[in-house]
Amino acid sequence: MQYEHIGIPTTEEKQWAGYLEGGKVHFSDPNACTYRIEWLKFDPESPMPKELQTKTHIAFRVDDLAKAVEGRQILVEPFDVGPGRRCAFILHEGLPIEFMEVK
Repeated sequence: MQYEHIGIPTTEEKQWAGYLEGGKVHFSDPNACTYRIEWLKFDPESPMPKELQTKTHIAFRVDDLAKAVEGRQILVEPFDVGPGRRCAFILHEGLPIEFMEVK
């Protein structure tokens, strides 16, 4: 497991790198930030869990996404975010944690 970024919900406009239609969320590129911050702005009708919309999350890159979420409290089931890139969120002591697999 390797640290990837920190995700922070915001209501402010930022330089958005993309939009996840299924989650109704705009996101910035953490690679463009010195401190690897990913800003997230959720649409009012976003189906994403409240914990993800209101709390900071920490993201880790993993080799095997299925293994990383096994036995954990899943907040968001694994989903594709681009070619060769899958993510999932778990809840750990009330804090959302993102696991990202890049193939």
